[in-house]
Amino acid sequence: MTRHDPRGTIIIHDDIPRRIPQIGDMTLADLPAELGLFPLDEALLLPQGRLPLNVFEPRYIALVEDALAGNRLIGMIQPRPLDGMDGSPLDDAGDADMDDGYSTTPPLYNIGCIGRITAMTERADGTYAITLTGIARFRLLRETEMRRGYRVARVDASSFVSDLTDGGDDIPFDREGLLNALHDFCEAQGVSTQWDALRQMDDAALLVTLPMICPFGTEPRQMMLEAPTPAARAQILRNLLDGAGHEPDEGASPS
Repeated sequence: MTRHDPRGTIIIHDDIPRRIPQIGDMTLADLPAELGLFPLDEALLLPQGRLPLNVFEPRYIALVEDALAGNRLIGMIQPRPLDGMDGSPLDDAGDADMDDGYSTTPPLYNIGCIGRITAMTERADGTYAITLTGIARFRLLRETEMRRGYRVARVDASSFVSDLTDGGDDIPFDREGLLNALHDFCEAQGVSTQWDALRQMDDAALLVTLPMICPFGTEPRQMMLEAPTPAARAQILRNLLDGAGHEPDEGASPS
């Protein structure tokens, strides 16, 4: 396309197609059949949610580098709790008693969430601070060979196509009841939150944000991830808030 300005003729190419579609334009066809996995205990990424991660292990630095060189997609998934373990993450920061942290491959849940790298900072020491934006949930079909130290799996997101299309309008849930339950939970646990920001969120944003920030453990977070609808997720969260009588979990330390 040719355009003119007072200084002469400028050739502007404004019809160059994007190599990676905008998030709002993504379809099932844009989601890969194979994903690099970031197993992380007590880390919940929901479609449309934003999850900051501190990436410093060499294998996950490699995962981020490979994602940035391709479609910028990573599969966030939780390891299943192992019998007899204390619930500490085994597949992220490693354990001081383990030889190198690379031999530990705990079993994973069947459902995770595809995240797209939408922000990235590379530090002077070569580590990364990234933000993943949730695209759609996926079902783990089978793991394939490891790649550059990180786990890779064949995945299928077709069961969760609504994650790409559902705008979240008219969600049937008790908003005030949920916020009141959150208030009581925060009071009991001595947790502070930004009430003005939460009350200004629309229903869809609220039902993505609250499950991701509430300090619950691995299994409750997985239940909310696997909830078939936002309304079902809201009910699970409400039940968790109403029934919480334990000290707040510390949460995960990404990577």
